Amino acid sequence: MTETPSPLVLDLSHMPYRADSGTGARARIGAIVLATDHTMEAEWREILALDGVAFHVARIWNDAQITPDTLAALGAEIAPATRLILPNDPRLDAVAFACTSGAMVLGEDFVAREVHRHRPGIPVTSPMRAGIEALRALGVRRAALLTPYMQAINDRMRAHVEAHGIAVPAMGSFNEPDDLVAASITPDTLLEAAIELGRSPAVDGVFISCSSFRAAGIVALLEQAIGKPATASNHAMAWHALRLAGYRDPVPGWGSLFAL
Repeated sequence: MTETPSPLVLDLSHMPYRADSGTGARARIGAIVLATDHTMEAEWREILALDGVAFHVARIWNDAQITPDTLAALGAEIAPATRLILPNDPRLDAVAFACTSGAMVLGEDFVAREVHRHRPGIPVTSPMRAGIEALRALGVRRAALLTPYMQAINDRMRAHVEAHGIAVPAMGSFNEPDDLVAASITPDTLLEAAIELGRSPAVDGVFISCSSFRAAGIVALLEQAIGKPATASNHAMAWHALRLAGYRDPVPGWGSLFAL
């Protein structure tokens, strides 16, 4: 038996409305994040808790074992992931590829080309590119690198940074190939290791290099301890993405980079 619906008391089917630019009125950022990542979104939610700033994430499949071969395999996933980020929205101000070692192995130009398949001309960053830009902005010419990586990746990373004009006279690594384990390394462990590296008279700054490291929150503490500038993968990438998106206000509480 079909029940007869009760009559509407009020029927407003074409109500007027006001519209604005929605979330991300000042900066709208896309992020391509590894499927195994535990850290990047959590750190960006803290750093980018700014009026008018929004970021939107697409995840890509990856092997938790970090080797040159598994990193190279990420390349095929970048364009499909870019397509998923606000696909019907014409406005996206920047895209970040959130894998430090992957960006290094694939190459920044390759990453940008894959993003541009679906977002032509948009500014693109990564932790590797952002880290180098951050070190330059901070005036660091001799950097210490702290990583979780195996030696083959460490060697390539050191060569990559030095090819961009920044000497790397000091390195430290936990030699841990599993991305999930790297995400579990405690921030106080990272801080202690970074202080040991950063206190070397051979360096004038520190880069903590891995987007799985929970390092953004220790950067200011590290700078206080060593009296030198520092940055980390997600930390530098957030700063660089904001700048590429046109947001240039200082962001207190995140160290000297965000005070520039």
